[in-house]
Amino acid sequence: MIGRIVIEDIRPQVDCGEFTARAVAGETVPVEATIFRDGHNEVVAAAVRLTGPDDRRGQLIPLTEVNHGLHQWRGEITLPRSGAWSMVIEAWTDEVATWRIGTQKKLDAGRDITLELEEGARLLEAAVAWVPATGREVLTAATAGLRNEGADQAERLASAFDSTLVELLERHPPKDVTRSKRLGIWVDRPRALYGSWYEFFPRSEGATATTSGTFKQAAERLPAIAAMGFDVVYLPPIHPIGQTHRKGPNNTLDPGPDDPGSPWAIGSEAGGHDAIHPDLGTIDDFDAFVARAGELGMELALDYALQCSPDHPWVRDHPDWFRIRPDGSIAYAENPPKVYQDIYPLNFDSPDAENLYAACKGVLDHWIAHGVRIFRVDNPHTKPVRFWEWLIAAVKAEHPDVLFLAEAFTRPPMMRVLGKIGFTQSYTYFTWRNGKAELEEYCNELAHSPSAEYMRPNFFVNTPDILHAYLQYGGPAAFKIRAVLASMLSPAWGVYSGYELYEHQAVRPGSEEYLDSEKYQYRPRIWTQPSLAGYLTRLNEVRRAHPALHWLRNLRFHLVDSPDIIAFSKQTADDAVLVLVNLNPHETRDTFVHLWMPAVGLDWDTGPFEVHDEITGQTWTWHGSSNWVRLDPHWEPAHVLHVRSR
Repeated sequence: MIGRIVIEDIRPQVDCGEFTARAVAGETVPVEATIFRDGHNEVVAAAVRLTGPDDRRGQLIPLTEVNHGLHQWRGEITLPRSGAWSMVIEAWTDEVATWRIGTQKKLDAGRDITLELEEGARLLEAAVAWVPATGREVLTAATAGLRNEGADQAERLASAFDSTLVELLERHPPKDVTRSKRLGIWVDRPRALYGSWYEFFPRSEGATATTSGTFKQAAERLPAIAAMGFDVVYLPPIHPIGQTHRKGPNNTLDPGPDDPGSPWAIGSEAGGHDAIHPDLGTIDDFDAFVARAGELGMELALDYALQCSPDHPWVRDHPDWFRIRPDGSIAYAENPPKVYQDIYPLNFDSPDAENLYAACKGVLDHWIAHGVRIFRVDNPHTKPVRFWEWLIAAVKAEHPDVLFLAEAFTRPPMMRVLGKIGFTQSYTYFTWRNGKAELEEYCNELAHSPSAEYMRPNFFVNTPDILHAYLQYGGPAAFKIRAVLASMLSPAWGVYSGYELYEHQAVRPGSEEYLDSEKYQYRPRIWTQPSLAGYLTRLNEVRRAHPALHWLRNLRFHLVDSPDIIAFSKQTADDAVLVLVNLNPHETRDTFVHLWMPAVGLDWDTGPFEVHDEITGQTWTWHGSSNWVRLDPHWEPAHVLHVRSR
């Protein structure tokens, strides 16, 4: 039943509390609600009661009414540690404040307030029931002041306006409050939101055109990746690869004897999802690789692809885990016009689904035991949502620090529901958002819409599957532009190896597939040639140096006259970064940028201030909110500006 006070439109809240909202340790999360009551002059007060893991009683954090006409209340909560948190909105009629305001109006109107003073004294006496004993002397003194007949009425009333009394009552509301339902917030470790990812195929390190590299050789690449400032090394599947219908170069159906096949065609006589491809080495070599990454300050993310080659042991031992066609054959994977004859999808509606579920979790348990705490999940949108909800909950119950990145390039509702049921991060449409208007619209959705309460983006500039036309035809400037956008817009971003070498040739016009794709062949590279590695290094250095870039909800766009230049900022505490990017990789653009000054930590009447370019090292003095910029993509297509008051 709705009481005298109504609480509705609460944020953060996911599907009326059916799912938990998300945050990371140390994150400050905005809280909003609509709160009102009947009547004309009654003063309503509200707060969030925030309860952390193992807390016996939550802390009370005040809310402020920011729009009286619409009864909109706002505040902020900071969640300092990982685990399951909850919050309740509490609201109450502040009878003392209501009395205080009404009585002051009567006194100002020249009315006698003798009875009102006694009413106030009785309200303070009643407050003794819920105010701690340490504050009761304050109540007693104020009550005595209200009843002091030797003073005039104005002096007596002033006793109720004492700042110590007001603060005491604000900190300790009455017991009889209206409460919302309890809403959950799951708090992950910081890597769930912030990190720089680098994807590479270990088999290509130390490889030749016909022979695979090993984990030991791939480990030699790790120091260079760490030197570029990456936090996460992501490996495509490292398991044995089937022979049946093995794909040749560029996805052809006629492989040669030395063609390695696609790592996503998992399973052979050498084992399945819990095995290492023999060419890469042994499980001990894998453990050494993980340890070496850790020594360099990086985590390992492993691909989790729930599909099998026709040669996978599961096909032999559990044929009922796959879809059997009328002719008795097992259905292979298709995404017309793409055909994957070398891959059998799993049938999660199998009569033996319980054991299939257990086997899938067993794969994760195996790699978790070998030090893996991050999994990039291949095509999760092609498996049942209920399966992921069960699996992620089961894993996190045992290992709360494990993170899951959803490779769900699919429609928005499915991407969103995967976030709701537990996926830590998600690939996004960033790769296909290259114009100013679409970037602003999409990033505002990710940072400020209700989906920001449960879905975290990871902006990959490219993947083995996606080479956007912008990179194919934009030249070196396009690679800089996309790297700046990804690394500065999103707390989590990633690159697939070869990006720093400006690899941009598609298999055919109109395709987003790489020519000579590493998915189907070894791809040894010459890392000593001129590259973008130094630029990526600098971007990651800037990200680490500026706390403002570690968050998503603080993203704000600014008005720019040119349709080709985008401007956005992030600000937290005393750190503010303003980024300006020329989205045209071929032509110079100049324009005026008009700042929303509070978004860069400045007042509207701020005098001259400095902006220091973290990329070029230049410093300029700007005046007021409107300033002129010029960006030449052939020299430097972006400014990454540290905003500093003089």
